[in-house]
Amino acid sequence: MKTVVTGAAGFIGSHLVDALLAQGEEVIGIDNLAVGRVENLSLAQQSPLFRFVEGDICDAELLKKTFEGATSVFHLGALADIVPSIERPEAYFRANVDGTFSVMEAAKHAEIQRVVYSASSSCYGLATQFPTPETAAIQPQYPYALTKRLGEEIVLHWGQVYGISSIALRFFNVYGPRARTSGTYGAVFGVFLAQKRAGKPFTVVGDGTQTRDFTYVSDIVNALIVARNSHVFGESINIGSGGSYSINELVKRLGGDIVYIPKRPGEPDCTFADVTKAKQLLDWEAKVSFEEGIDRILQTIDMYADAPVWTPDQIEKATKSWFTYLGQEAVKTTR
Repeated sequence: MKTVVTGAAGFIGSHLVDALLAQGEEVIGIDNLAVGRVENLSLAQQSPLFRFVEGDICDAELLKKTFEGATSVFHLGALADIVPSIERPEAYFRANVDGTFSVMEAAKHAEIQRVVYSASSSCYGLATQFPTPETAAIQPQYPYALTKRLGEEIVLHWGQVYGISSIALRFFNVYGPRARTSGTYGAVFGVFLAQKRAGKPFTVVGDGTQTRDFTYVSDIVNALIVARNSHVFGESINIGSGGSYSINELVKRLGGDIVYIPKRPGEPDCTFADVTKAKQLLDWEAKVSFEEGIDRILQTIDMYADAPVWTPDQIEKATKSWFTYLGQEAVKTTR
């Protein structure tokens, strides 16, 4: 079996590549390294079954060559994060929308048998139903969420119109080793582990009672492979841990002092996936508990030696656009 993984040098993509190689599959990874890191593929590059292509998923000719002879595609390549998507929406539409269009056109040309798309639970926005089912209202709050949602629509629509067997998995709050630690302020685990390693207080947003469906990366990878191997198509399916845990619970388990910073507009008070559909259609459920996942990631804390150690003042400056464009006052003045 020959498989293509876009975003192969990224956090989830690199773990997926390792898992596919461990199964004896031939894997071609493509990444433009805008977000991903070659270091994430250090294990994969020791395998004769792996080939890395540095390139952009918007490059149609490159994709045609890369997809040739492949049977399945995992499409994980995308730009992530809230703040830069607000500040540079054009880049996000190019990567996440135009890039997904290019992937599906190349899949059509190469007669790919199966496409699995990494969608985002951010499409639900400020959800009010918990656990949140796939039938909940779609209400993206910022360009990243919107572009990932549009990518999901493209993948499923190309499947419907052009007969490409495709499926979309909506990930909830993925964490684990290799998570991004540089760039714009964002992922909570990257921020907290760098702060813990430096002996600095955790910067907890709001009062810390907000809850998240933290899902360990190995469970996400397993869901991707299970979905690829299934006969289910044309569906969007939630992939979460089956639980929801407060930020206060997280920092208690990590251990350390806390400093509270202002709550951010457009952020949900709770993310909590209804995974009934995943259980019924894919016979899948998460295996790594919240407690076990934290223990595992604490064992990799030295990976955060070079990660930025954020202070409240730095966070305020880095998230200024967040408050400017998503704040209620800004919304009111545009009506």
